[in-house]
Amino acid sequence: MDDQRDAVGLPNVLRKLAAMTAIRDTYLVEQSLLRTLGPLIGVLATSFYRIDEHGRVIRALYHSRSVEQKGDTRSILEHIEEVTNAKEIPDAVLNLFDSVRMLGKSCSKRLETDLLICYPVYGKGELLACFVFQREREVTPVEDAIIHGVLEVFTNYFDLLDTSQRDQLTGLLNRHSLEANLDRLWNLISARLHNPGANTLRANAPETYWLGVLDIDHFKEVNDRYGHIIGDEILIMITRLLQASLRQSDLLYRYGGEEFVAVIGVNDLASATQAFERARKKIEQFKFPQVGHVTISGGFCSADPAVLPKEVLNRADSSLYAAKAAGRNRICFYDDLVRDGILKEPETGSIELY
Repeated sequence: MDDQRDAVGLPNVLRKLAAMTAIRDTYLVEQSLLRTLGPLIGVLATSFYRIDEHGRVIRALYHSRSVEQKGDTRSILEHIEEVTNAKEIPDAVLNLFDSVRMLGKSCSKRLETDLLICYPVYGKGELLACFVFQREREVTPVEDAIIHGVLEVFTNYFDLLDTSQRDQLTGLLNRHSLEANLDRLWNLISARLHNPGANTLRANAPETYWLGVLDIDHFKEVNDRYGHIIGDEILIMITRLLQASLRQSDLLYRYGGEEFVAVIGVNDLASATQAFERARKKIEQFKFPQVGHVTISGGFCSADPAVLPKEVLNRADSSLYAAKAAGRNRICFYDDLVRDGILKEPETGSIELY
């Protein structure tokens, strides 16, 4: 009977997959995955945990449905919550992650009358996430096939979206990705700043974030003198040096041409300055094949959630131009430039360089 009931729902699977693959945002695709699989396997609550290369959970997404009865009308209410703080992952879930990682397949754990079930989500041969749900009975063979099929479609489609949001030369997230995710990023920063004492999924999560714009000095001259192939090699090597300088939790984008944007999380100005200076010095001290020494300039400012993200980006960009005007191979902080009268900020919010 279960298999017959599951088979009836197969056309619904195709409709839901079509809806999921019509989405062009990676975060919304994750939400659509939970909205798709929950009803198909008959559960009201599902979870999706993103995992880093060390097996630590870096983000959790919870989806729940409830039935509301008003007279003769019944409606389904949905709730999606992305959790970065104020929630701890149950030990039972963490134990399941360990089992899934060791066995390389779905695992379950008995919780009194229910089963806690976890399916791994792989990408490029590595465990990237876990899909978790809880219910009374075991998964049927047809349900298991459906779950594996949907997760495979999700992984392949997610990889395609992720590829479209990355720069083909350096592999960094591109300008389109930055602009598409700025508002979401600001919401996360705002949530963390307004809940500084809350428990977080990531240990020692910072309370303050900083946005910097970095640019390779005299890069046009490198291209003109050595050619674009050498110029591309310089871009790739500088990308690797920046990645080595920043922490894995920091975000790095190729913003365009020879320009990069970094969003870092540290708790004070001194630490932020040190992080950007460390990147600058690492590049300054590196000897590039054929070209020799190359430098970068940069400007950064606080990622204040009270200020529109594009305005913050504009402030960092103006600070970069101030660094260029001051002689290059340096990092400038926006507030210092305003204090010293080098930058001014009119009431309109636009910024002009004297």
